[in-house]
Amino acid sequence: MINPSYVVTIDGPAGAGKSTVAKRAAHELGIKYLDTGAIYRAIALILAKSEIRPDSEEFLREALSEIKIELRENSVLVNDFDVSGEIRTPEVDELASIYSAVPAVREALLGLQKEQENYGSLVAEGRDVGSVVFPDAKVKFFLTASPEARAKRRYLERISKGKEADYEEILNSIKQRDINDSTREISPLSVPEGAVYLDTSDMTEDEVINFIINHVKEALSK
Repeated sequence: MINPSYVVTIDGPAGAGKSTVAKRAAHELGIKYLDTGAIYRAIALILAKSEIRPDSEEFLREALSEIKIELRENSVLVNDFDVSGEIRTPEVDELASIYSAVPAVREALLGLQKEQENYGSLVAEGRDVGSVVFPDAKVKFFLTASPEARAKRRYLERISKGKEADYEEILNSIKQRDINDSTREISPLSVPEGAVYLDTSDMTEDEVINFIINHVKEALSK
């Protein structure tokens, strides 16, 4: 560990590769990885399964008060049930975008995310971790890529896992997600103040990781 306690944030649009990069960066730095997107996906999945609409604020608050989320190294538990596999689908991606725009949902989960800093240094990724969750983070990044590059990566990822995939469908979904995330009233997607803007359209994963690790080490040495 380079420093007794610090936070690195990685924000960016859907499909930018934040999760993969954040996991690897956390491993390289020897600190924890906080997947904020997994929290929102898990909440969205459970609320949708319970048929609680995003505009039903009273029912939302009641349901959220009864939901317990536990993040483990390789899994996400909701009320002690592992939902890790279920939350990684295009359908849940869209649900997460819709529910995450609801004030009651964001309020309920903001505290949970902030508490993670109490357990030591971490790399956090999401869409507002550098601006809302950890605005005082030591190092911030905004990771992005063209919609076409992001769609291609997701397409190849699904094909490699033996899943059916349609490039045009993925591309259209990403473009719509970008619109939803950047125009919502609550914490719209934006570049956090002081963040390093990194377009990875023409970069390999290793190049991105090396850039981030070197930048973090340089920032922490000052």
